[in-house]
Amino acid sequence: MTALVTHKILTIEENILNIATEIVNDYSHKRHVDTTGDVFNLLDRNVIFDCIRDLISIIYPGYYKTNDYKIYNLGTSVSLLLENILYHLSRQIAIALNEDENNHGISPELIQEKSYNIALHFLEKIPEIRSKINDDIDAAMQGDPAAFNVGEIIVTYPGVYAITIYRLAHELYKAGVPLIPRCMSEYAHSKTGIDIHPGAEIGRFFFIDHGTGVVIGQSTIIGNNVKIYQGVTLGAVSTHNVEKLRTAKRHPTIEDNVTIYSNASILGGNTVIGHHSVIGGNTFITKSIPPYTRVCAKNQELTISELKQENKKKTTEECWYYTI
Repeated sequence: MTALVTHKILTIEENILNIATEIVNDYSHKRHVDTTGDVFNLLDRNVIFDCIRDLISIIYPGYYKTNDYKIYNLGTSVSLLLENILYHLSRQIAIALNEDENNHGISPELIQEKSYNIALHFLEKIPEIRSKINDDIDAAMQGDPAAFNVGEIIVTYPGVYAITIYRLAHELYKAGVPLIPRCMSEYAHSKTGIDIHPGAEIGRFFFIDHGTGVVIGQSTIIGNNVKIYQGVTLGAVSTHNVEKLRTAKRHPTIEDNVTIYSNASILGGNTVIGHHSVIGGNTFITKSIPPYTRVCAKNQELTISELKQENKKKTTEECWYYTI
């Protein structure tokens, strides 16, 4: 007779322990995904997101509030927010700088001092940042007939929210802070569907209408009084030879007073859209456009014909056809 083979039924704890052991062993391969590091000195995205929310409360004191915000003592409320941001942001900057290869060999004391000074200087720039954001709100108010008041724009417009976070992240980017500006831009991206690289240079009175799907690349330069719609890509022509392209201008330049309509793609570091131009929707542009130019894609021709007798009994869905 064949002996019966019995298997021990493991408890939940034993199963979990076995799986955990296999995963920990898998960390030993020294791949990109295997870095564990010092868990107490890793960048904390949630702390950065909390700083963003506190900064938004300072930018828009009448529209975004924290639990510590007291309108009857505005100075105290702002001071508390600033102290909280300075403490947490400077620590996150120190962690980011310490992880940057360019700072290897610098003493922890110097890293901490540099981080504190960067965070403090960043907070000192808030009035200047707010001035630019106020211009962006004016651009939205003047550029969208659906906007009936400023409060509606500040509270509900994803483009204004994304631009606000971009302007904050851009200051840290200019200060040479690694990683944190990208965390900030990706926070805005996740909230709005608008992807603005913090390295882009954007002028005043900038308005993104609707916004979903907008992509603005790292080396993009945008002038003043520019308006873009949903789905616009300001991108690169090619990603070949990545190492050579890292420091190159890969993205277009948009001069002053340009309007770019939905789903237009403007690509390439040498591409310049001249001032006072209008770029129509669904266009694909890889060459420069002179000033005072209107660009549009040729309208698709509609064909309308009566259904044949044998098709009239079919559903509408069965009768559709299309050509790409």
